[in-house]
Parts: sequence; structure tokens; C-alpha cells
Amino acid sequence: MHEGREHSSINVEELLGRKLNDIELKADPGTLFVKGSLNIPLPCPKVSIIGSRKASAHGIVNAQKIAKTLIENQAIIVSGLAEGIDTVAHKTALNMKGETIAVLGTPLDKVYPKINYELQQELMKNHLVISQFPAGYPITGKNFVMRNKTMALISDASIIVEAGKTSGSKHQGWETLRMGRPLFICESIVNNKELDWPTEMIDHGAIELDDPIDMLEVLPTRFEVIDVFQ
Repeated sequence: MHEGREHSSINVEELLGRKLNDIELKADPGTLFVKGSLNIPLPCPKVSIIGSRKASAHGIVNAQKIAKTLIENQAIIVSGLAEGIDTVAHKTALNMKGETIAVLGTPLDKVYPKINYELQQELMKNHLVISQFPAGYPITGKNFVMRNKTMALISDASIIVEAGKTSGSKHQGWETLRMGRPLFICESIVNNKELDWPTEMIDHGAIELDDPIDMLEVLPTRFEVIDVFQ
């Protein structure tokens, strides 16, 4: 086990404590830079909660409810430290004394958005922050798409809480399905007649989520992963 890493580099197989399969290898970003105190390799289950940066009141409540249910059942909350749903997911985990991981679209020495500076510092100290971007790497929009692929790769399942037509959460949704992982889409999005992508994802295996407790049926149980690299 590795604890309290200070801007260490690691690969995904070391992070997860297992070999990647052929499909997962296609999404492998290579070197990851990590900082935090969570044990590595990470235990399961790890669940991404993602969604709109401009979250509605309903979306915020849903994200809180989902995160609370997962924490109560010993899951690790994974999200992207963006405003809106991501921030709610991380903060709910903190409030519940649970564990959370932030996967950044910036290098570890940068903060985006700036408003989450203190949150990022807290996660770097007492949880875990991950980036596939080395110090000095230019920050562009495509970073966050790449980040979403990595987040899908390290998570056992992903949940889209709230997202519009052009949301970056869709990228993670499709990556999750490609990897054969459970993808949940909140009922409120599925019922939004202005959106066609939720139905398309459901046609490809996504699951409509009404009650957060339903997630638990398809998640792996909590266990300490055997470090195959020792």
C-alpha cells in the first residue's frame, strides 16, 4: 500500500491494483500524477457522479442524495472538481466523512475553477487528486474530455445526474458504455423531451435511475484490492 503521496507518478494498473483488459488499454492515459492520502491500490466500489456545471436546485438535491447513498454503502465518490454537480458530490462526501477522488482537467499545480481552490487543497491532503497532465501542460478544452475518459476508466460505474445537449458528461457516458461499465442516467434527464442522447445511451445499455438504492445491485462489494505489483 502507498499512502500520502506527494505529487507522485503512477499508472492506472498500479492505481487499480490489477491488469487492464484490451478495451481498457485503449483508454489508458499512461502516467498519472497523484496527491493525497487514500490507500493505493484503491478499493472498490468507485463511482463517478457527474453533471452540469450550472446545476439546478433539483440536480443538486439529486446529487446529494446519490452521494449520500453511495457513502453509506462504503463507495468512493469520484468526480471532476468542476462547479455544479461535481462540487456537490465532493462536498457531500466530505460532509458524510466518506472518501472522494477528484480527477482534474489541469495539472495538479493548477486549479480550475479558482473557486474550488480550498476544496482541491482539502482533497489533496485528506483524499486523492489525480491528473494525467504534467506541470506546465497547457490547459485547453480537450483536456476535460480526456479527463472524462480517465474518470470512466478508474470508476466501477458512472452516474449522470444532470446534463444538457452539449454537456461534457456525455463523453464520459459513452466511454463508460464502451468499457462495459454500468452507466446510470437520472430519471429527470431521461424524461426531458428536449434531449435525445439519454434514450440513445439507454438503447446501448445505460440504466435509468429513479431510486439511488438501485445502483447497489450492480456495484462490486467493498474490498481491498490485492496489489499484483508487490
